[in-house]
Amino acid sequence: MKFGIIGNIEKPKIAEVAGDLLTTLDDCRAEYYVQAELAKILNKRKGRRKIPRGTILPEMGLVKKCDVLIAMGGDGTILTVARMVGAEEVPILGVNLGKLGFLAEVSVEELDGCVRDIVGGNYVIEERLVLKATCSNDKKTFYALNEIVIDRGASARVVEMETFVNNEYLVTYSADGIIVTTPTGSTAYSLASGGPIVTPSSEVITIAPICPHMLTARPVIVPEDSHVRIVVDKGQHPVHITADGQVEQIYDPPVEFAVMQAPYVVKLVRRRRYSYFGLLRAKLLWGKDPRLEQGAGS
Repeated sequence: MKFGIIGNIEKPKIAEVAGDLLTTLDDCRAEYYVQAELAKILNKRKGRRKIPRGTILPEMGLVKKCDVLIAMGGDGTILTVARMVGAEEVPILGVNLGKLGFLAEVSVEELDGCVRDIVGGNYVIEERLVLKATCSNDKKTFYALNEIVIDRGASARVVEMETFVNNEYLVTYSADGIIVTTPTGSTAYSLASGGPIVTPSSEVITIAPICPHMLTARPVIVPEDSHVRIVVDKGQHPVHITADGQVEQIYDPPVEFAVMQAPYVVKLVRRRRYSYFGLLRAKLLWGKDPRLEQGAGS
C-alpha cells in the first residue's frame, strides 16, 4: 500500500506530527510520498533524516501515486483535499490538527495506531455524497462535499429565490440565502442555520433557507438523485454562490443555478470501531451538563 501525505503547513504542530507519521510508516516498511510544500518544512528539521527526493511530489502527483491520502489539518483541509482528489476517488484519512473536526476525526494521539491498522488491512471505506452545481450564465461547475450556498452576498437586502425540485415548483424563499447540503455537511453551516443532523449513510439532500423572512419556511429533505433548481429573477442585487466555503463567484440576475448529485463520491478511511453517534456526542457534548461539571470543580 502506498500512502500520500499532505497537510496544512500553517498549523503549528504540522512538522512534529508529520515527522512522527513518517517514523511510523518507516517502522511499518510502508511506501509513501510527501507533498512538496510539507517536505520543505520537514527537511529543515535538525537531527532528522531528510526525505528522499524521489518521494517528494506536487499535490496532484500524490493523488496519482497513492492508495490512501493522509490529510493533516482541520475540516477545511479535508474539504480542500476532497476537491483536489475529485473523480480519482482516492480514499482520504483525515487527521485533526484543528478544533471541532467532524471529517478529520482521527486525533494526533490515535494516528500511530490508526496507520498500523490500515497497513494491516484493518479499516473500512465510507463513501460520501458530493454535490455538483452549475450556473446558467457561464456554465461554471462547483463541487462540494459539505454544501452549496447561494446568498445575498454584500447586500443588506434579502433575495427572492424560486426553488424547484425535479422541475416541480417547491417554494419561493425570501431569505438571506439558501443552503443545499449533503449528509456530510449537515453538521456544518446547515446545522448553524437550524437544519437537521443527517447520518452520513442517508441518501438525501437537504434544502434549507438562511434567516428566512417568512414564518413558514422550513428545511426540506429530498432524495439524493433530485435535481434542485434555484432561480433569481432580474431586478435583484448580485447573488453569491460558494462551494464548501472555499470556492466562490458573484453573479448578476437573472441567473439560475442547478444543484445535483456529482458523478463521483468522496471516500473516507474509517477505523472499524468508528461510531458516528459517538462522534456527535464527543463533538457536540450531547448528554453533558456543564452546570454539573462546574459544580464538581468548585
